[in-house]
Amino acid sequence: MPTRRHMLAASAGLLAAPALVETVGAQSAFDWRRFRGTEIEVTLSLSPRADILQRNQREFEELTGIKVGSEQIPEQQQRQKIVIEFASGRPSFDVTMVSLHVSKRQLGKGKWLTDLKPMLADPTLTAPDFDFADFTQAGIDYATQPDGRLDSLPMFIDLWVLFWNRQLFQEAGLEYPKTMDEMLAAARKLTVPSRQQYGFVGRGLKNANIPVWTSWLLGQGQETVSPDGKLLTDTAEAIWAGELYKTLMRECAPPGSIGFNWNESQTSFMQGRAAMWLDGIGFAPPLEDPQRSRVAGKVGYGVTPAGPKAQHSAMFGSSLGIAAASRKQGAAYLYCQWATGKLNLTRVLQTGSGAPPRRSAFANPEMMATSRFGREWFDTLMRSNEIARPGLPAIIPVTEFRDVFGIALTNTIGGADVASELRRATNEFRPVLERSEQG
Repeated sequence: MPTRRHMLAASAGLLAAPALVETVGAQSAFDWRRFRGTEIEVTLSLSPRADILQRNQREFEELTGIKVGSEQIPEQQQRQKIVIEFASGRPSFDVTMVSLHVSKRQLGKGKWLTDLKPMLADPTLTAPDFDFADFTQAGIDYATQPDGRLDSLPMFIDLWVLFWNRQLFQEAGLEYPKTMDEMLAAARKLTVPSRQQYGFVGRGLKNANIPVWTSWLLGQGQETVSPDGKLLTDTAEAIWAGELYKTLMRECAPPGSIGFNWNESQTSFMQGRAAMWLDGIGFAPPLEDPQRSRVAGKVGYGVTPAGPKAQHSAMFGSSLGIAAASRKQGAAYLYCQWATGKLNLTRVLQTGSGAPPRRSAFANPEMMATSRFGREWFDTLMRSNEIARPGLPAIIPVTEFRDVFGIALTNTIGGADVASELRRATNEFRPVLERSEQG
């Protein structure tokens, strides 16, 4: 892992040293130490991104004179915590990490987060080198509410890619699949149960399995809910994606994968038992650890193959927002700037912790040279960023959506008819979605 000295050197030109920032800031009335002596509380989802923020938190405290109390909580519990506290009207935190793929619509409807646009437009509050234009449009769109409010700053985009075992492909005389049809054909050829070798592994566990299905559905150029709120989950395209999911999981996946989440899938791939694994790029670091992975140095990273009508990478992500009820919004905003600044988001990319929504992170050859990931990894992230679309619908009952349709998909692994299961699930979920939009 690169040292802090290497990291700072690699980021030269991306983020000025604190002393320089303060000098430049003084000329524009911006002052990093404007809120010195303030104490803020930050709640983070347990993740490599949170590790980066906590590991380097002292940088922010020395730069600003602001004291930060931060905690990491497992993602599902953190989501529940912030909703309960927001609903109470007295959140214990000033800054929160937001799972955009789950909580965006709910937090937006409650207007529980501060609209950051006025702060971004204020030169006395926004550092001259924050460079808002450096964020990707996909990242900003993802963090923007339907009413136009930007109530969080994007920090992490989890792009889904296809991990593939180069050695197994080479032994079988296969090239990386360009289409989903080629992927299925390769998975079948690479499945050799007598050798405990399987062509594909993916999530079979209900709820967790939805992004695999929606990844295939994006290959039809379709999402699960239309912009006007109509379910598209039992269309011919959705059924096609369900059939692909069923075939891969029944014919080409390891025994027991009906109960697999990402961690069991990751283990199977790291053990060399699966030739391909579709999941989030944030799970890449252990694959290259020779102490943990039998496939270290043999892993290929590929953009999700094209479907019949389109090629997209399913996108998930997290952001940082300020509690609307916070009385320390200025200090909280400085923290959000630091956390989503060029240096920290370059760290996210360098450590393999995901795809940062800043263009500058991908334009740093020194950083890439010190990373343990090769050129293919960076190229895959950049290409996937360009074709990213949300892997889950932006609706309030997204957990119920994942439960209802997750059960339907799990049932198909057991042999149930895909069209029947998706139609049943659609009819069951439609009133849930309609009720969520009332009021």
